[in-house]
Amino acid sequence: MGTVFRIVLYAPDPTTAAKASRAAFDRIQKLDSIMSDYKPESELRQLCGQAGGSPVKVSDDLFRVLAAAQAVSERSDGAFDITVGPVVRLWRRARRRHELPDPEQLAAARELVGYERVRLDPQGHTVQLLKPGMQLDLGGIAKGDAADQALLVLKGFGVTRALVAAAGDIAVGDPPPHRKGWRIEIAPLDASSIQTPNSKIQTRFVLLHNVGVSTSGDAEQHVEINGVRYSHIVDPRTGMALTGRSSVTVVASNDITADSYATAIDVLGPERGLKLVDSTPGTGALVKIDSAATLQSFESHFPPQEPQ
Repeated sequence: MGTVFRIVLYAPDPTTAAKASRAAFDRIQKLDSIMSDYKPESELRQLCGQAGGSPVKVSDDLFRVLAAAQAVSERSDGAFDITVGPVVRLWRRARRRHELPDPEQLAAARELVGYERVRLDPQGHTVQLLKPGMQLDLGGIAKGDAADQALLVLKGFGVTRALVAAAGDIAVGDPPPHRKGWRIEIAPLDASSIQTPNSKIQTRFVLLHNVGVSTSGDAEQHVEINGVRYSHIVDPRTGMALTGRSSVTVVASNDITADSYATAIDVLGPERGLKLVDSTPGTGALVKIDSAATLQSFESHFPPQEPQ
């Protein structure tokens, strides 16, 4: 999935720890083989290869994630949309070449975007992509699901005190022994700013258990073209990469929700994004935006600062 997964766990003995962690990593690897849009042999790529054709029966794993993605697309009015694949590919090339996508190619790619063109049949577990050339991109949801599934595998071995991390996506179970939760750091939008004595920006710590937490932003993946900073996150509704600097951290009942909501809120912006949070029980968000060298922070239902 283009990142490193890390598991921290508390087990009764080394043998259980080794077996549980190995099984969890195997589960992650299986999900990667199903949902990768880089691997030609993945189930996702095979599905996309039949876009415009008849319904295709898919695995329980792929159907689960596609159904969750469609639900978030509907709630966010398309700010989150896994059909954005053709547009994302153009922006990947743009980042490599340090030049904006060709307008005509971008317009053609946008014609293939629209979550309404994905038809799911829960009864038969089939998926139909209604337009030829459609490409699905699960980059904003698959890591969160994999972290959740790895945590479930660990619980099957009786390991409930665990943390599964995949870059900006973290799923946590029961707290470590003798603690109230896992201490998670929410980094400042500009990490260098914490070195400034008079800066109001501080690293934030929260205590979490049995939830998912995900951060979306452009800190690690962006490109500057003609003096404009473009994020790797694309607005499916316009086909344009987000500009400026932002960071969105979401805490939710599971990591698949936190992962997808973080992307959706980044696209929606703080006002509409926090309305989405407020309408979803058990969800909180912290939004940071650097606009004209002024840092703005917005939050709703986000866990309080844990004293250092």
